[in-house]
Formats: sequence, structure tokens, C-alpha cells
Amino acid sequence: MVVPTVDFLMLLAPLMWRPPQVLTVLTMAVLGVLLLSGGARYVAPLHLSVLDELPEIVTRLLAAVAAVAAVVLQLHAKPQVLVFIETALQAVALVIAGRLVTSRLVAFARKHGIAKHHTVLIGGGATATELARTLTEHREYGLVPVGFVDDAPGVAPAHQVLPKLGRLADLDMALITTGADTILVADGEFDERSLIDVVRTEVGLTAELLIVPRLHHFHTLTGRADHIGSIPIMRIRNPNLRGPARIIKRVFDVVSSGAALVLLSPILAAAALAVRLEGGPGVIFRQVRVGRDGRPFELLKFRSMKPATESESQTHWNVAADNRVGPVGKLLRKTSIDELPQLWNIFRGDMTVVGPRPERPHFVEQFSTQFDRYAHRHRVQVGLTGFAQVSGLKGDTSIADRCRYDNFYIENWSLWLDIKIIVRTFRAVVLYRER
Repeated sequence: MVVPTVDFLMLLAPLMWRPPQVLTVLTMAVLGVLLLSGGARYVAPLHLSVLDELPEIVTRLLAAVAAVAAVVLQLHAKPQVLVFIETALQAVALVIAGRLVTSRLVAFARKHGIAKHHTVLIGGGATATELARTLTEHREYGLVPVGFVDDAPGVAPAHQVLPKLGRLADLDMALITTGADTILVADGEFDERSLIDVVRTEVGLTAELLIVPRLHHFHTLTGRADHIGSIPIMRIRNPNLRGPARIIKRVFDVVSSGAALVLLSPILAAAALAVRLEGGPGVIFRQVRVGRDGRPFELLKFRSMKPATESESQTHWNVAADNRVGPVGKLLRKTSIDELPQLWNIFRGDMTVVGPRPERPHFVEQFSTQFDRYAHRHRVQVGLTGFAQVSGLKGDTSIADRCRYDNFYIENWSLWLDIKIIVRTFRAVVLYRER
């Protein structure tokens, strides 16, 4: 937390000699720090260089300055805006100076073992060997290699500099016994499909994940460049399955579903009456679905037809063209009004607004054996809408594709991604798209 704290103090520093615009400068400082850190925990790059970070620092700070200046221009006279811009430019210069100091501080801490991360390498090939030698000789990267895992039989090249801690499947034990908090994926003999599984275990998710791009001799323009020696390194974000952001997501679920239940109560009442008049008693259709961590729950929908038996309800895949669906049922499905009772599922915690759509136990068991990583969908709460659905994967579409889209959503989850999916869902429902 040293770097964001110094950034914040440098952004406030001009208040000591500039005209007092406390609220304005404070707003700029908060916004600037959020933009510099990406709204998440700040992680210092492996290769410390203010020159590498300079374009990003200046761009993000100027964006914060522009946003605050626009508000000041609307609320105050033009001279005050000019005073603020002069103050802000001085603050930007101070942040750059502060980064020069903090980068040296981080480098000092790494070299003297104050800030170090024990690292397990995956792979024992030539690239892994080069990485191990570079990290051992240059402690300023902050990574201390403690060993490697690989499925190669016999002696691997990395044996020259590191002990072998076992096979790929032994990664959890290697992390626990060495106390390592970083995984560095290099080259060696291991199955990539198995690699995904071992780094996404409960133990693996607690470690920072770094990988060497497969074609690492080529320059990449994706994200911020980082490297160890001459080898490019990509930092992989672990899925955000717990923590403060998930609490915010739950608060949003409760507030939004509660408000929606109140605001949409006339539509809910009208739909219930129409279902009652068309099909008789039993307005709400209840069906067992599989939720987070494989736990079953009872999903609620407006009844659009009556299944012949409970077994049919749980095992019959698609009833979109069933002649038992009456005019009211067809309208409810077309407009997605039949899904609105799930707002209560969201309010009571069975579901969330955005997440993989829940499936019945019969099909979960079937699909888990047929489709790669299908069961991984249940790492998070199931949702009313999801990334697969707004991407056109509804009805009789590929289960394998839905699985890939759902896992992509989990790996890349953010509050902003949820907002984008909600907007696309609203657009699809209102404009009847993808139907």
C-alpha cells in the first residue's frame, strides 16, 4: 500500500502553497488514485521502471484532472478552473517524482529480502531454467524460486538450478510445503488442460499466477508489458470469487431485486391473473435447479404449461414448441415475464442478477460428463441473466459454447461486466432481440 498512499499524498501536496480548493483537489486525488490502481489492489511490476509506467500514469491522471475540471467549470467561474488546472499539473508532476522514490524503495526492499515472494515454477525446460537463473541473480524482481514441478521423466534442464518438487499434480503440496505465494508457468512437459485444473484449486487460487506467453519471442500489445530479463511475463488475474466486491454484488442484488419486485408488482399481478385464467390453479411453477457449489434450490417461474409428470419437468429438455403452451404462456416466454418470480430467488439469496443460468440436476450430471469444465460453472451463484444468454446462447444452442462463455464470465468477472450484461439484457428484452 506504499505506492497508492504516496500517490494520494503527492496529489494533495499542492494545497500547502496553492489557493485553497480543498474539496476539488481531494476529489481529484481520490479519482486519480482509483484510476492509477484500476480500482483494485496495486501490484508493483516485476521490472521496476518509472519510464515504462510514465505514459500510463500521465494519461490516467490527466483523465482525472479533466473530469474534475469539467465539473468545476459547470459550478464555478472560469478563473477558478484555471487555478485548479495549474494546481493539478503540479500535483501530476509530484506524483511522477513520488513514483521515482517509491520504485527505489520497492527495489531496495526486494534486494534486501524485505519484500520477497517464494515462487514455484511449472515446467523444467530451457525457459524455466533461464528464469530461475535470472531471478536468483537479480533479486530486484522480488521473486525467489524455490523449485519446480513437471511431468517430464528423468532429469530436466531446470535441475541445474532448482530442486524438482514433484509432478504437475503435486503443485498444491509444493505450494504448501514451501510457503510459496506465486506460481510462474514456464515451459516443460505437462498437459495444458491439467494445468488449468491445478492452478484453479483452492490452494492455487491463493497464489499470484504469472505465465510466460507461448510465443514469447514476439512482442505483445496486450495489457501492460512486464518481463524478467528478456522473457515477457503476463500476470493472470485469479477469479474474484470472494471478498469485498462480492459483498457489493450481493448488496446490489438485494436492492435491485427488492426495488424491482415493488415496481413491477402490477405486471406480476397481471401475469399471475392471466396464468390463473388460462390454466387454473398453480400460478407459480417450482423446479429444482443446481446453484453455487452444487447446492440444489427451488427456482420460481410463472407457469406457461403444465408438465404431465414431475419426471417430465426434471428431465424433458426443450418445450419451446410444445402444443400445451397456450397464448398467455407464449407471451410470457417471448417477453421473459415468466422469469420475473426469480427476483424473489435473488432477494432471498438463491440466485444473483448476473451469473450462469441454473440447470436441473439431471442435466447437470449429464453435461458434467459430456462437456469440458461444465461443473466449473458452479463456482459462483447462478443468475437471472448471463454472458452466454446475451451472446445469443439460449434455447437449443450449444451446451459446450454456453459452458465456455460462463467460465469466461467467471474468470473475467467485474462489477462493470455485470453492468454491461444487464444493459444488453434490457436491450434484448425491450427490443425482442435474439429471439
